[in-house]
Amino acid sequence: MTYIKILPLFIGLLLYSTGISQHVHGHVYELDDQESKMPLPGVNIYWAGTSIGTASDADGQFHLDQPEDNFSLVFSFIGYKNDTLDVNNENEMLAIVLSINRSLKEVVIADRAAGTHISRTDPILTQKITLGELRKAACCNLSESFETNASVDVSYSDAVSGAKHIKLLGLSGRYSQILTENIPNLRGLGTSFGFAYVPGSWMESIQVSKGTASVKNGYESITGQINIEYKKPDPKEKFFLNAYANSLGKVEGNINSSIKVNEQWSTALFMHAENNSRKIDNNGDSFLDIPLVSQYNLFNRWKYEDGKNWHAQFGIKYLHENRTGGQLDFNKDKERIPENPYGTNINTDRMEAFAKTARFLNRPNTNIGFINSFIYHDMTSYFGMTNYNAREWNYYGNLMLQSYIGNTSHTYTTGISYLYDQYNEILNDSVFTRLESVPGAFFEYTYVKPEKFTVLLGLRADYHNLYGLLLTPRIHFKLDITKKTFLRASAGKGYRTPNVIAENISLLASSRQIVFTESLRMEEAWNYGVNLTQYVDILGRELSINVEFYRTHFVNQAIIDKEQDNSKIYIYNLDGTSYSNNLQIEAKYELLPRLDVVAAFRINDVMMTIDHELMREALTPKYKGLFTLSYMTRMKKWQFDFTAQFNGPSRIPSTAGNPEPYKRPAESPFYTILNAQVIKYFKRWELYVGGENLTNYTQEDPIIAADDPFGPYFDASDIWGPLVGIRIYAGVRFVINEN
Repeated sequence: MTYIKILPLFIGLLLYSTGISQHVHGHVYELDDQESKMPLPGVNIYWAGTSIGTASDADGQFHLDQPEDNFSLVFSFIGYKNDTLDVNNENEMLAIVLSINRSLKEVVIADRAAGTHISRTDPILTQKITLGELRKAACCNLSESFETNASVDVSYSDAVSGAKHIKLLGLSGRYSQILTENIPNLRGLGTSFGFAYVPGSWMESIQVSKGTASVKNGYESITGQINIEYKKPDPKEKFFLNAYANSLGKVEGNINSSIKVNEQWSTALFMHAENNSRKIDNNGDSFLDIPLVSQYNLFNRWKYEDGKNWHAQFGIKYLHENRTGGQLDFNKDKERIPENPYGTNINTDRMEAFAKTARFLNRPNTNIGFINSFIYHDMTSYFGMTNYNAREWNYYGNLMLQSYIGNTSHTYTTGISYLYDQYNEILNDSVFTRLESVPGAFFEYTYVKPEKFTVLLGLRADYHNLYGLLLTPRIHFKLDITKKTFLRASAGKGYRTPNVIAENISLLASSRQIVFTESLRMEEAWNYGVNLTQYVDILGRELSINVEFYRTHFVNQAIIDKEQDNSKIYIYNLDGTSYSNNLQIEAKYELLPRLDVVAAFRINDVMMTIDHELMREALTPKYKGLFTLSYMTRMKKWQFDFTAQFNGPSRIPSTAGNPEPYKRPAESPFYTILNAQVIKYFKRWELYVGGENLTNYTQEDPIIAADDPFGPYFDASDIWGPLVGIRIYAGVRFVINEN
């Protein structure tokens, strides 16, 4: 098979590389608005007076040979001041911080980096959300990290379980590949509640890329990728504490600690606990507005660097969560019968382990990496009289070689991967089991003509034990029209196995019968996109304008049909057309010193064929607007943040067959959400207070037949708006840094 044939190439190159002489290596950083070091990818690094050079990778790392009698290493990146470093010790791990270059009439203006920015070097449209941006909102977990982001929508899936889902390019988050440090994660059983499994205080940054992504990470990305970077075992942040509480009764605590064990080893421990035990029913429908949740989450990770060629990271994570919803008088210790109140309970145990090893060879931009990931997820749950228990075992392995052909303008990454997924699901008396075994191989070539254009070509072949051969071609192109104007285009294909119940657990929050009319095939779609980014200097400050259009066209899709019959949900393969067109424009500018403004508007045109009729996808807004203000006082004493979200109407699934009290309008109304936050900074402390949904807007009567939850018309899954009104919160952060 293809992936076996590639293996000798790895071995040969490894043997060849061991005879090459000394080189230097290190990291390139930038400072975010919290004065924390962040990896800076795409920096041009070369020896003064030569053409020998390389570029920093996604983690800011670089490796290159050192010519004889040349000790001056130059670092160059658009928008940053050039720097030169004298290198005398080949074994020393270099670390350099580049500063932003802003000047006006010979006066240097010092300012903070934007909390969210688009990579100027990546041919894939990638938006980086920094730690500073994450702190502009409560950001208790990943699902609350996109409140100031125009590209990603987050909303509740149903009105009883607290499950949340995202949308990217107008489509459900199941079509976006979720990664943790470039390892596929939060898929399968982790889809419905996984965004609550990532505490905000654990994250260092988030990268959101749109369109089909790199083939290195598999075939599952259709609309894009969301990659979460956790804080590393870096002793610069020796101790971090975050305590939070809100007016709805939620309290949580987070403690992070990093220790440098010796010159090679460092470790970090992350601890998270949250509890919400207050029963709230502000709309008077007898159901809890939000479920009662308790969660305990532990994560220990290690990092090894030998100062020469070997780098390794590994870690283990454990989570236990219990969430209970339903009617106010529900008692989970009592028998579940229609004569007692309706209730839901989801009990989850999840374990994750990962190991990443890299060997940097004595050749510029050349290394071998091996990634391993293990996930065990066990969930027992019920919704009223419906029982759903599921268990998943997952393994992911990826062996990659990165190098170049001729010179570092022609780089490539090739490798072999293996995905193993085993599912055991029990829905009432029905048992579903599935085992997926998918070996694969890939090759990705990148050509860079600095400050001119970049081309990225990727192809992977996977053999799925259930669906056969999968071929995944992808192409990305970036043209530097000027130093301030960038044009990107992309096209590619993606596949994914539908896990209908696990990914749409909100279907169980209904009395409808779930009917599979046929065996589901693999979902398959093409994605095409074009994007123009323009930077304009106005009054010494930079205005950025980004315009993008993406189209996703499905070859096959798992259709969840709630239109045919008010008592049933039919699930079948697409028979007709399904597509999503997504147009977005976004502008960012520092209107006054330290006052950042963001304005964005997006149009969603999402259509699918349901019961032989092409119609708008339900519960997807036609458009969305976003406006944010962020102001920081001099000397970083105070910070003020304000966000306004404007949500257009959504189509509501048909309720025409229901009795009159249980009917709903065909379309939801336009509504606005306002959030605000204030932070007071001290030397080691931060105090923050804020409010979410300040307009106190909520969806009216979110549960159909709330007065008869065991009857034939009960449905808590048609959610298009907020379920809870105004939420006031406060918290404190405390940090001890290395210095």
